[in-house]
Amino acid sequence: MQQTILKGLIVFMILSSCKQNTSENTETQKEEESTTMEVSSQESKPFFKLSLAQWSLHKAIKSGEMDPKDFAQKASELGFEGIEYVSQLYKEDLKSDPNPEKAMQQLLETLKSKSEEFNIQNLIIMVDGEGDLAVLDEKEQNETVENHKKWVDAAQFLGCHSIRVNLFGTNDPEKWVKVSVHGLVKLSEYAASKNVNVIVENHGYLSSNAAMLAEVMQKVNKPNCGTLPDFGNFCLERKDGERWSTSCIKEYPKYQGVEEMMPHAKAVSAKSYDFDSEGNETTIDYRKMLEIIKKAEYTGFIGVEYEGERLGEIEGITATRDLLINASKNLN
Repeated sequence: MQQTILKGLIVFMILSSCKQNTSENTETQKEEESTTMEVSSQESKPFFKLSLAQWSLHKAIKSGEMDPKDFAQKASELGFEGIEYVSQLYKEDLKSDPNPEKAMQQLLETLKSKSEEFNIQNLIIMVDGEGDLAVLDEKEQNETVENHKKWVDAAQFLGCHSIRVNLFGTNDPEKWVKVSVHGLVKLSEYAASKNVNVIVENHGYLSSNAAMLAEVMQKVNKPNCGTLPDFGNFCLERKDGERWSTSCIKEYPKYQGVEEMMPHAKAVSAKSYDFDSEGNETTIDYRKMLEIIKKAEYTGFIGVEYEGERLGEIEGITATRDLLINASKNLN
């Protein structure tokens, strides 16, 4: 009798232990599956965030089809988190107002309100038409620096992290490095007092010589001065010496250029012109570009800047956005 009871207790204990182990194994399996799903979800996300460069919409804005003050709304509708303004798209309205300073403040208040309404981050103001920073004449350079200061103030008001500047001026390589450093130091010192960065885009001629631009950055040696690598702006010389519009006759190696600029990058611009039937950019290997950017451990915003002719602006923006996302998935 006692032996029977004892055997029964032993069997019960074994079964209870098995049930407990099975329960623990099930819970462990669930935790492992949950972790795997989380890791898989993280791996499918791009390593960067997406922003929209306003130049992608410059045709619609210049034709009057779109009000530039509605930029944040349009970017939100297209699925972007951040935006990059272009100063020249507001310049005519500001110039035509009898009180430019008051007009600027009203504009900034509107842009800030719109960005808050549509939950969009203001990131950069691309500054054009305010003079050349890399000129030999010091008086002219000082005037250019002064002209840029209002856009530094505007960036601070909007909460942008940077203004983008150009380094046009002399085309003498040795003199260009020296005057570029001089101009950037002066502007960066002012911008630092506003907690704003000054970033330089490869935008043609010597500024598209990435090795020289990196040398300029090293000599400026300021934490708020950096670069804005653009996938497509590596033309060193155009036909007839023109700054824009004519065909490029000499180009810097684009992948090498982006790699050389990335150590100083505070933003990245994904330029696009046209796409093939599979959605790939016809002149730029986006996967290769993203490999360079990821290797540099950059995790900030990449701005979509469609500049093509065949597709409409919205269609081109969408194609560029989708290409970045898909190329990133393949990369991961």
